[in-house]
Amino acid sequence: MAALLNKGRAAFYALPMAINTIIFDLGAVLIDWHPHHLYNKIFTEPAQRDWFLENICTNDWNEEQDGGRALAEGTELRVKQFPEHEENIRVFYGRWVEMLNGPIDGTPEIFRQLKESGKYKIYALSNWSAETMEIAFSQFEFLDWFDGMVISGLEKMRKPEPVFYQLLLDRYSIKPEEALFIDDNKRNIIAAEKMGINSIHFINAAQLEKELKSLDIL
Repeated sequence: MAALLNKGRAAFYALPMAINTIIFDLGAVLIDWHPHHLYNKIFTEPAQRDWFLENICTNDWNEEQDGGRALAEGTELRVKQFPEHEENIRVFYGRWVEMLNGPIDGTPEIFRQLKESGKYKIYALSNWSAETMEIAFSQFEFLDWFDGMVISGLEKMRKPEPVFYQLLLDRYSIKPEEALFIDDNKRNIIAAEKMGINSIHFINAAQLEKELKSLDIL
């Protein structure tokens, strides 16, 4: 099935599917998390903000913390490397809560409909620091709706590593061909499809709802 998925969305929609499992990413799918929400308050010019996030507190650096490195360790390593940016580096995790901008409009409602249908087991597979995950749980009640979660910071591995997807499949006895994975990162979608997991590249809630209805899932 995954091979057919790579030939285009038309092939995907034409296939008879027996999906019984939905797998959600969290950040940028259900939760509006982005460093811009914090650094817009720090930098007066978007170009300054973008340069800092592309060169100092980069996505690759943040993913090391998502993969299990302690926030304090990651912070000190970056400060040592870029001491002239110490203040703005320290606020990345010191004011991390300000990167949360509420739920993604419309997606929790889709989650609720899938949950209430009773047709699916629903899991989360997310690159997220174990330390900041505690903050998210205090803010978003829908995180309690999942039948299970696999969080990178707890497992010391992350997307798009195949072993991370396999951990979810094995832990919850999921057959890849019976699962549908939803993620905003195309890199992670490609990795899932290579493992035979049907996937939707999330753009926004309206697009997700349309695709789920086309698949007769919603």
